[in-house]
Amino acid sequence: MSTRIAAVVLLAGVSSAYSAALLPASEIRLTSADADTLASHEAGAGTSGVTGIRTTVVAGAPTAAGPYTIRLTIPPNTRIQAHTHRDNRYAVVVAGTWYFGYGSAADSSLEKALPPGSFYTEPAGVAHFAETRGEPVTVYITGYGPTDTNYLNAPSVR
Repeated sequence: MSTRIAAVVLLAGVSSAYSAALLPASEIRLTSADADTLASHEAGAGTSGVTGIRTTVVAGAPTAAGPYTIRLTIPPNTRIQAHTHRDNRYAVVVAGTWYFGYGSAADSSLEKALPPGSFYTEPAGVAHFAETRGEPVTVYITGYGPTDTNYLNAPSVR
């Protein structure tokens, strides 16, 4: 699925999740190449903190009250253990196949393969986990901050 279609799916998810009054007032238009030029980091509010995962804040601020969007770029063969977030989050896979599951412990048998164009949710307080296999994955996640990440069996990342 093209990046353009994935962006439309993301916007549809965001618009159904938030009223127009809650969306940022600033005008933002980013191609995938534009997003590549934004500063990224390996950890921060609402991220897994797993080494190698790059997080880019696309809009808003995950540490502040209000809507935000982050882009995660996850390298091949990466596992994110079971964790929760305090806010409801909505996500679209735009590249690669993301293996995503719900539960209190990472379990490959509970994962669903989500190819590009797939949509999923991370409800507040609901444990979930994910992994990549032989290819990198890019996911856009939107929520209403402030957000956090709390691992069920590991130290918290904020």
